[in-house]
Amino acid sequence: MESQEAETTSGNSAPPVFLTGAAGHVGANLVRRLLHDGVRVRVLLRHEDNNAALEGLDVERVYGDIRDLDATRQAVAGCHGVYHCAALVSTVSGTRAHRRDIFDSNVLGTRHVLQAAREADAGRVVVTGSISAIGYDLDDPSAPADESMPFYPMESKTPYEHSKAFVEKECWHAAAAGQDVVVATSCAVVGGYDFFPSRMGQTLCDFANRKLHAYIEGGFEWVAAQDLAQGHLLCMEHGRTGQRYIFSTEFLTISQLLDLFEEVSGVRRPRLRIPIRPMQAIAPISSYALGRLQPNYEQRLTPYSVRVLGQRRRTDISKAREELGYQPTSVRAAIHDAYAFHYQRNAITNSRANRPLESSAG
Repeated sequence: MESQEAETTSGNSAPPVFLTGAAGHVGANLVRRLLHDGVRVRVLLRHEDNNAALEGLDVERVYGDIRDLDATRQAVAGCHGVYHCAALVSTVSGTRAHRRDIFDSNVLGTRHVLQAAREADAGRVVVTGSISAIGYDLDDPSAPADESMPFYPMESKTPYEHSKAFVEKECWHAAAAGQDVVVATSCAVVGGYDFFPSRMGQTLCDFANRKLHAYIEGGFEWVAAQDLAQGHLLCMEHGRTGQRYIFSTEFLTISQLLDLFEEVSGVRRPRLRIPIRPMQAIAPISSYALGRLQPNYEQRLTPYSVRVLGQRRRTDISKAREELGYQPTSVRAAIHDAYAFHYQRNAITNSRANRPLESSAG
C-alpha cells in the first residue's frame, strides 16, 4: 500500500480515528464534524478517486483500498475508533463485472475493515448501513419500519441492496465473536459537501438547470447529511454493540420535495408527472435496454427507484431517539445547504436560478 500522512496542525496527540469513504457524501460531512469537534482523523483514500472533499482539511491521509486486506491493516494501525462509510452505491443490476465490484467493495471491504480493526485493537467500529437492508411490512410497505424488521430477499433486489444486507451479516458475525460493532442506518441523504455528486445532488442540479423534464409521484424517508453525521457520533458514543439504529430526518413525497426545490431555486417543476404504475412496468425494460446499449448512461428512473418510491416507505426512529438522544433537524434546511453548495461549485448554470441563502455547507 502506498501511504502518505499529512502533518496536522491541531497539536492533538490522541490516536486518530479512522474513516473510510471520506471523499463521499456521508464521509465528507462526518469528517468535517469530527474536525469541528477537535478529533484527530486519518482517512483512507484512493488516488484514482475524486478526493476534492478533503482539500484543505487537516487530516492524515493514507492511500489504499479496502478490498486489499494488507493495505487496510496498515491504514488502521495506530487508530482508535473506526467509521466505515465507504461503499459502492448503485441502483442498477449492471454487468457481471459491476456486480462483482459491488460485492468486493461492500461485502469483502467491510470484512477487511472489521478484521483490520480487530487485529489492531482499534476499538468500536461504526458501519454506515442502508435502509435497503431493513425489512418492511409486506402487506403495507408504507407502515413505519424499525430496526427489528428483517431484510426480505424474496423479491427482485438490486446487487447493492443484497450487498448491504450482507454487510450487516459481516457486522453481526463480528459482534457475535466479541467485536464492538454498531450500524448507523442511513435513509436517502440530502445536504452539502456533496462532491461527486450523489444522485440526489445531481437531481437538484438538474432541476435548477431545467434538465429534469418529468417526475413520478411517490415518497421516501430523507436524512439531512448533518443529521446522519451526528448519528454516527451518537452510535460511537452511546450505541449498544451488535445493534443498528435508523437515522431519518423526515418523510417527504416527491411533490413535497419538489416544493422545496422550487423554493430554493426559483425554478418551476416539470409539467409532466408520470403515474407510478405505468413506470413500474416500463422501468425494467428501459433499464435493461440502456444497461446494454449505453452502459455508462446514468439512469434516473431505475426499477429500484420506481419500486421504493412507490412503496412510500416510512421509518420509526424511536430507538435512535430514546437510546442515543438523536434529534433530527429538517430536510428543508438540508436542501438549502445542498443548493448553496452546488451553486458555489458552479454546478447551477441556469442564470435565472436563485442565488442561495447563506448556508453552513459552503
